[in-house]
Amino acid sequence: WTGYTWNRELFPDPDGLVSFLHAKGLRTALNLHPAEGIHPHEQHYAEMARRMGTDPATGQPVAFDITDPDFVRAYFEVLHYPYEAMGIDFWWLDWQQGLTCRLDGLDPLWLINHLHFHDMARNPARRPMIFSRWGDRGHQRYPIGFSGDSYATWDSLRFQPYMTATASNIAYGWWSHDIGGHTSGDGDNELFTRWVQFGVLSPIMRIHSTKGYFYDQRPWMKDDDEVAHALRETLQLRHALIPYLYTMAWRAHCESLPLMLPMYYAHPEAEAAYHCPQQYLFGTELIAAPFTDPADPDTRLARQVVWLPEGDWYHFFSGEHFEGDRWHAVYGSLRDIPLFARAGAIVPLGPKVGWGGVGNPNELHVHLFPGADNTFELYEDDGATTAYAEGHACQTTLAQRWYGNRLEFRMDAAEGDTSLIPAERTIHLHVHNVRTGVTVGATVDGAPVAVATRYDEQTEMLVLDGIRQCAHSALKVTVQTDEATLCSQRPRQRETILRLLKAFKLHIGVRNKIADELDVILADPDKLAPYLITMAPSQTRALFETLYQAGVHHVADTHEPTLLVLWNNRRDETITYRYNDAYLYFGFVDSVHHQQGIVPRFMTFTPKLQTWSHGTRGEHVQRTQWHVQIDYHNLATVVEEYLEQTP
Repeated sequence: WTGYTWNRELFPDPDGLVSFLHAKGLRTALNLHPAEGIHPHEQHYAEMARRMGTDPATGQPVAFDITDPDFVRAYFEVLHYPYEAMGIDFWWLDWQQGLTCRLDGLDPLWLINHLHFHDMARNPARRPMIFSRWGDRGHQRYPIGFSGDSYATWDSLRFQPYMTATASNIAYGWWSHDIGGHTSGDGDNELFTRWVQFGVLSPIMRIHSTKGYFYDQRPWMKDDDEVAHALRETLQLRHALIPYLYTMAWRAHCESLPLMLPMYYAHPEAEAAYHCPQQYLFGTELIAAPFTDPADPDTRLARQVVWLPEGDWYHFFSGEHFEGDRWHAVYGSLRDIPLFARAGAIVPLGPKVGWGGVGNPNELHVHLFPGADNTFELYEDDGATTAYAEGHACQTTLAQRWYGNRLEFRMDAAEGDTSLIPAERTIHLHVHNVRTGVTVGATVDGAPVAVATRYDEQTEMLVLDGIRQCAHSALKVTVQTDEATLCSQRPRQRETILRLLKAFKLHIGVRNKIADELDVILADPDKLAPYLITMAPSQTRALFETLYQAGVHHVADTHEPTLLVLWNNRRDETITYRYNDAYLYFGFVDSVHHQQGIVPRFMTFTPKLQTWSHGTRGEHVQRTQWHVQIDYHNLATVVEEYLEQTP
């Protein structure tokens, strides 16, 4: 850990390595664990010793003391500035400074963050940025935060969305996790893929692992074709998201609103917003709810339950329409990521490429979602210096107006320092969830321009390709129909059930029979009864959650010991519940709670753990057992139950 000298066996040409990385467009950091001071074997020991008044001939180590101003000056000038001159861009302060120092009550990690951050600000050609472990409250001033050595487990992944979004409550928005898990685990490729999908929809995407032959987390080393394809798509999505993410970073700078926020930030009046820690606001336009549980062995799909606020919502990738102020059970394959856009959303993306640097792109793919007016201010600057503080930045207004049977979009001339963006760009408009047979018109500075269009029937998306726009020009596009509404919200229930059946580990004959009779079953779900005996409980659950828009979900990724969410979107009075919990004390039932009735639109249960002290040493015993079942029209039953014990 501790050390300021290159290992020449591993890095024979450090200068060449840093130059190579910079040529690839990669900023470079070194990891610091400075608590053990500077020892005689270090390259800079002699100079450090002299600066601290020690004769280098004694071989006496130079102690780490971040509270000593003389040490701090030498620490930067002797140990760090030479590496920064070599090209090191920032530092990873990886703890190991201890919890105490000579000043009572001062965490040395907080102080070293403070000093490094402000030291980097001495050079206006770069923005002060450091990377550090959690340094307690107040540390949000010195981004980026490292959440520690995470485990490569589902439990660890499941906690990340809740933890990252909730940290916004103390303005700590820039979190970097060990994507994939730092240690432990069994090398599960599905788990790694879900980690990466969460990482792509988080503030900092940083894959990491500990040393070891079987801890290799390099995505390109995965030998499973399905996994490799899912990872490639996901990582290219991250690159495409840069224009949106950078604009959200500017918003965070100006308004102290992090990229990831709990749902109750935008919907404080909605009780449901406080009971969905598995999802979060991802910027101003999107809601993300990445899969954090493994695929069920019988459905062969992952499951996530999502609450969408009032209004219309659209799956960003499939185009499926979801009613708001509802709970929805979402099922997906390894490639699927639950990401939802609100009506009126404007999401600017760059092109999906293998690697193209992080500069302001020559192409923009602007995704528009129907149903509401909206404005998005795209922010761009040089991405490196502090010149933005002097006005060297560029903002472009993207706006859409919704008139029911007509959508008008405009992309205004860029304002500010337009030298920072391409002189001309190619604009691709992805107009989601619109009808076929529409009329399209486009002008640049009032002059009509030809537009190539294509329509994807599966996703109901119209794409306007290859519109050339200069930075100082204004683009206007109109899409309209003679029908009552331009918006297309094709019912997807039938398609969803067929997709579920295709994935199920279920006899093909049974699946074919259900598919043949699906229209009858959709009209009368009782017709599904003869086939239920052949199905696993998870398969029954998936079908009935889809058919009835009702269910129960055990939310494990929260500060509550147990959170149960029940929903019944259609208020179907034939869907009932029974709930029981029992508190056990050394095998005896101490208390029992029972409740039953019609499942309401939304309700929760939070069984409380009971704790008893026992014996002269005060050991604590707590046990809670609970059981909840949903009965669908006396046709099928779905059960969630749990026995929890903590000694």
